[in-house]
Amino acid sequence: MELANPDPDVITVWSDVSCPWATLALHTLHQADRAAGLRIDHRSFPLELINREPTPKQGHDAEVAAIAAVRPDLGWRAWDQPDATYPVTTLPALEAVQAAKRPEVGGLEASDQLDTALRRAFFVEHRCISLHSVIEDVARGCPKVDEDALRELMSQGAGRSDVYGQLTAVREQEVPGSPSFYNSHGHIASNPGVDLEWVGGFPRIKAYDGSWADRIGEARP
Repeated sequence: MELANPDPDVITVWSDVSCPWATLALHTLHQADRAAGLRIDHRSFPLELINREPTPKQGHDAEVAAIAAVRPDLGWRAWDQPDATYPVTTLPALEAVQAAKRPEVGGLEASDQLDTALRRAFFVEHRCISLHSVIEDVARGCPKVDEDALRELMSQGAGRSDVYGQLTAVREQEVPGSPSFYNSHGHIASNPGVDLEWVGGFPRIKAYDGSWADRIGEARP
């Protein structure tokens, strides 16, 4: 599997939908004026399969807090729903994002819109994106997504083989981490813009520079 979509107007992003750093980066990219006209090809960096465990909530909460402190405009806050509703897996969400690439669902634009909406559902609305019912409800709010086509594909397991194929590519071709950005010429950035240090096991962002997203737009092949 090629790590980058060959279309020069497409940025390929390898990430997990539950990854705070990837969600910050994608928000920045979507807001960048010079990235206008670029499309995003989402590829899975399935953390739970790589780490062989669910994302630890305590560590995840610390990363969310660090990002929310420097980017309050994201609307993130500490998880305020019962712990029993915290997503134990993101595979169904990752599979849905891959299935949404199918032409009958809407293609790359639909996939990107669904990915964005699922991240908002998790980080802002605190919904359990492990559930197909929640994913379907989120999809109904995405104008570019044909919800009926997506539901039918998900009922057939569409997207799962894509996620596992991408996992193989992550391992064999050593994708650096979530998020990693590629253009048609190859790797261009991993966790861009973040000046990060770890203090006592907790992340602290010393600075965040969102201008990297403008440079991605400038650096089209």
